[in-house]
Parts: sequence; C-alpha cells; structure tokens
Amino acid sequence: MCKKDMKAALFDLDGVVFDTEPQYTIFWGAQCREFHPEHPGLEHEIKGQTLVQIYDAWFSGPLQDKQTLITERLNQYEQQMSYDYVAGFEAFVKTLRQKGVKTAVVTSSNKPKMEAVYASRPEFSSLFDAILTSEDFERSKPDPDCYLKAAERFGIEPKDCVVFEDSFNGLKSGRAAGMYVVGLATTNDAEAIRPLCDEVISDYIVH
Repeated sequence: MCKKDMKAALFDLDGVVFDTEPQYTIFWGAQCREFHPEHPGLEHEIKGQTLVQIYDAWFSGPLQDKQTLITERLNQYEQQMSYDYVAGFEAFVKTLRQKGVKTAVVTSSNKPKMEAVYASRPEFSSLFDAILTSEDFERSKPDPDCYLKAAERFGIEPKDCVVFEDSFNGLKSGRAAGMYVVGLATTNDAEAIRPLCDEVISDYIVH
C-alpha cells in the first residue's frame, strides 16, 4: 500500500481516520430537508465540503441568519457522534510509526470538534506526531496550503509525503501539494475518485 519510501503520512480525518461520513449525511440530510426542500439529495452533493463552502453555496443571502443555528446544531451533534476507526487504521498507523514514518492529521475540523474526538478516543493524539486543524492554515482544501504546512512542520519535502483523503477537495489539495495521493473509497465511489489519486483503497486492511 502506497509509496515504500514515504517519510510522512498525512491523514484527513472524517472518512479517512474515522468512519463518520454516514453520520454527517444524516445530519446534513435533516438540515437540507428543512432549509432546501426544493433540492432533495443535497446532502450527497455537499459531501466532503468544508462548512464555509457549504454556507457560501447554500446558506448565504436569505438563509445567512440560519448559519449560527446550524453551527450550534452541528457542534452539539459532533459531541454525540461515534468515532469509529476505518477498518485497519490503528494497526496501519502504528506500523508506520514503528518504521520511522512521521504521521499527522490534516483536517478542516475545528477545535470544538477535536475536543469531542479526544473525549471519545483518549488514545487518538498518541497516534500522530502532529494534528493540524482549521485554525492552523489560511486557505481550505482544495488549496494545498494545509498539506504544505504539514510537510513544512516536519521539514520534509512534499514529494516524500503521502496524503490519505476521501473527498474531492481533499484529493485535489494533496495533488496540488505535489504529494503521492491515496484515495479512500469510503465517501465516494472508487471510480469517481480514481482520476485524482495515485492509488485507491477501501480501508487499511491488507487483503
């Protein structure tokens, strides 16, 4: 799986470390039915987008005053979510670290969301050498800023980094950063993400 000579493995969070995307589909399905009943299935179209992107595209103008309400709902929802690892992830990341590969989470999630993760998974932070959240970079995926900052933190060249992503924006971000990109077919179909990846996997179990 992925490059044999990688020096850093950079992981998105939702759909990559945790199998949370189905839970977000439920949350956004409820919001979309309430505020966009004219657009059935919208929750599937916005998968993998950041909160800012969703708000700009679908909750601006007349619905701008609903952003605070939705954010409050989302924060409450994330406190109660199940944070189950994608199959094989824990063993995979531990093996990487034993081999001297640096590991980092690079996510658009904010600190309140991460506090929920830490509360649910006390061992989580010990799996990574660095955790970068939305507060650590200026521009969101698909801009490469977040992945370039992760490489810079480790002092490692982008070409020696491997990005693990599931969303179209995340895959584009890793590719724009000049990194080897592994796509996880947890959120979108393998064939849909394949053009943006060097490799596609369904989970971290070696089959």
